[in-house]
Amino acid sequence: MIKKKAHDTQAWPTEPKGLNQGLWFIPLGGAGEIGMNMNLFGCNGRWLMVDCGVTFGDDTVPGIDVVMPDPGFIEERRERLEALIITHAHEDHLGAVAYLWPRLQCPVYATPFAAEFLKAKLAETGLTDEVPLHVLPLGGQAQIGPFGLEFVTLTHSIPEPNAVVIRTPHGTLFHTGDWKFDPDPIIGEVSDYARLEALGREDILALIGDSTNVFTEGEAGSEREVRDTLSKIFATYTGRIAVGCFASNVARLDSIAAAAEANGRHVALVGQSLWRIVETARRTGYMPRGYKFYEADEASYLPRDKVVYICTGSQGEGRAALMRIAFNQHPDIVLEKGDVVVFSSRVIPGNEQAVHKVQNQLIRSGVELVTWRDETIHVSGHPAREELRRMYGLVRPRIAVPVHGELMHMQAHAKLAEECQIPQAIVAENGVAVQFKDGRAEAMGTVWSGRLTWLEGHVRAMNDPIIKERKKLLYEGAVVVSVVLDDEGLVDEPQVTVLGTGDPLEDHERDWDWVLSNAVAKLPKKARRDDAVVEDALKTAVRKAFAPTGRKPLVKVHISSV
Repeated sequence: MIKKKAHDTQAWPTEPKGLNQGLWFIPLGGAGEIGMNMNLFGCNGRWLMVDCGVTFGDDTVPGIDVVMPDPGFIEERRERLEALIITHAHEDHLGAVAYLWPRLQCPVYATPFAAEFLKAKLAETGLTDEVPLHVLPLGGQAQIGPFGLEFVTLTHSIPEPNAVVIRTPHGTLFHTGDWKFDPDPIIGEVSDYARLEALGREDILALIGDSTNVFTEGEAGSEREVRDTLSKIFATYTGRIAVGCFASNVARLDSIAAAAEANGRHVALVGQSLWRIVETARRTGYMPRGYKFYEADEASYLPRDKVVYICTGSQGEGRAALMRIAFNQHPDIVLEKGDVVVFSSRVIPGNEQAVHKVQNQLIRSGVELVTWRDETIHVSGHPAREELRRMYGLVRPRIAVPVHGELMHMQAHAKLAEECQIPQAIVAENGVAVQFKDGRAEAMGTVWSGRLTWLEGHVRAMNDPIIKERKKLLYEGAVVVSVVLDDEGLVDEPQVTVLGTGDPLEDHERDWDWVLSNAVAKLPKKARRDDAVVEDALKTAVRKAFAPTGRKPLVKVHISSV
């Protein structure tokens, strides 16, 4: 049986039986894709959500900047939702909280850095005083309904990344969040190996783990290597230096600032998200207050050999600083021959075209580029294969559940877990309900999972009429028809505007006046006085005219009666 949600037109799958009993795991985002993580853990009918993130729109839907998981399944059970746990402050783990919390209405738990960053996000949507935000220390614990929660400190590309231990009467689960093993992190603590070893002696039922870098052999590497390389690179240039990196990578910001200082340069932050993350890092003690950062307009007065710009847009985002600089659209920054742009990040899959667009334009301007292929100017925040093997050796779970990756990543992760002698590995994409029972995991069915967006101050489904219209305009074009009617039919010639596609009646023996007049003439006289009937007839006539072209444009009809 297929049910439908009241607020959506897509099919709602039949839910598996027994969700109110035993132990369950249901990913609603981030399983089968990279980004917008949202995970549900169920125990005897009570639920815990881990992370609530976003991903970013692409060219397939114009004007869509933010995409997030649809929490419809748990929204209908929010009285049973005990809490939302945030593992760390990356947008793909907490970026949707400010948009979706009104649908969840639950307490939120995080460590200090993520909590401070989240406060700024909540302020943007007017939720500052609405969300019950509980701050736990690193390594903190809490009892939340039937769930015993414990944070375990790991390393990543942002301060305070936490694994989450979830203890229940039916077994203990270990959710890694995003992580790697950095032996010498610039910012924050090293991974808590002693705690991981202790957990390995507790009989962990399942490890739910990061799959992002499963195809990379070896280890992710240390931020310390990046700092040393940046300092050497800065010493070789006498022109302006711009560095593109992820704004949330506080350790990278610190490394760039230190490398600039070592080479007698001043640092300007170009992009609002950089200022936001620096302020968060300062308030939580992760950024030395001795660093002075300049605004872009202030730095424009500095000599070329005395400035380093840290810029947003390393992934080719259309509104970010590097795109604007590349196309000479930034009000305060011009790069030219003799200047260099250092791309201190790798390209997220799917962003290649946008990044290459920026890089090619910079090259046309005579700017030199340095990327991770040329120098060690980036290390990943996610575990490579050797680190995954080590984690499994420490925690020793009975079951591996790969998440945070596309399907090919998750399948490769499952195979690696089996090579590590993990008794069972199960791959579950978004919406798949996994039950843990008798020491095993089994996919028992599916629940609703979909995508939402934030548009014009509202959360909307991706099949919202506004978004459908935008996609139709993008791919099919539009036709606007304006007519004046009396009881006999059209008065004067109709006004027809064809947008974004060719006019099928151009050079045709029949024009729009004939097509539309004929459509109205075929209607009974009584029907001609009904604007809705006339509008439908005119839309049908326009669509028939376009039929030979294969186009199905959006058609809007404006009627005036006399």
